Amino acid sequence: MRRHSGLLRHGNVLARLWTTFTKHEATCHDASMRTPRPLPPELGSVFSFAEAQALGVGRRRLAGTDLESPFRGVRAIPASTSTRSRDRAAPEDRVQEERTRAMAYATRMRAVEFFSHQTAAALWGAPVTLPVGALLDVSVFGNAGLPRGRGVRGHRADRRTTTTTDLAGLRVASAASVWASLGSLPVESLVMIGDYFCRVWREGFLRPDVGREPLATRAKLAAALGAGRRVGATRLRTALELIREDAWSPMESLCRLILVTAGLPEPVLNTDVYGRDGGFLACVDLAYPRYRIAIEYQGQLHGSLYAKDVERLEALRREGWIVIQVSSALIGRRAVLVARVREALESRGWRS
Repeated sequence: MRRHSGLLRHGNVLARLWTTFTKHEATCHDASMRTPRPLPPELGSVFSFAEAQALGVGRRRLAGTDLESPFRGVRAIPASTSTRSRDRAAPEDRVQEERTRAMAYATRMRAVEFFSHQTAAALWGAPVTLPVGALLDVSVFGNAGLPRGRGVRGHRADRRTTTTTDLAGLRVASAASVWASLGSLPVESLVMIGDYFCRVWREGFLRPDVGREPLATRAKLAAALGAGRRVGATRLRTALELIREDAWSPMESLCRLILVTAGLPEPVLNTDVYGRDGGFLACVDLAYPRYRIAIEYQGQLHGSLYAKDVERLEALRREGWIVIQVSSALIGRRAVLVARVREALESRGWRS
């Protein structure tokens, strides 16, 4: 009987423990299902621990599962799922995403730090390819401690070779300094980035932002390159000679490079074409006006925009122009692209 009574008491203890455990689990589940306490609106979508605590937000609230921690000491309200498919994001969306990440880090940024290299290039809107989860490039001048921590790649900069500026509230390397810091990239990438920085906003038929200042000039790029030792200096010098002021997109830049490096004459970029009656026909991406050959890069066009583009190209053909349309697939078949343009040139009397 004693043994039996002991087993009963032991069973009762286990039952009480199980009841306590299940109640605790239920309480935790209920707590996790509760709507998190609203944060002070003045914090915005990205903020530091210090900013939040100064407004009375406690540590437990800052540890909530509804908040992300992109960097140590930083909290962010997550973007909606629809805005987070980065692998297929448009270039402008990539720029905004990189800016959001940079703003998150800026909440803990020291006064001696600034964004540089590919991160700065992306913030400037340049055509750089950043993989998902790419580290933020952050530099310091002199002997200051290098930026460290999750999600950050630290660099040391020299004031003789690098200048900084304020870009929409973020401290970044200047456009020319950024370009000269990217010598590890292929020449084609350096040309596309350089073309973007040096675009001149010229007058023309219905052109936007006429007279807008370019982000850099070839002279500024050359000065940044010559200010000191640079990684990939040979590639940078080669690219500098190939940079032009009239490319409006990286694909136009790449198409031009493919043709020129294949030994074809260099096409004119974004030139306005007029008909025999003096009326405006089209602004052509790449053209050989002497031979009346137009090369047009076709991105994704939809609806009325596609219809207008078809009419524009047909107007060129009626005026005796040969029109070669280039897609991303054709860019990937460079020999075919070169052969088509060569054939068109030769049909108009060009000889290599």
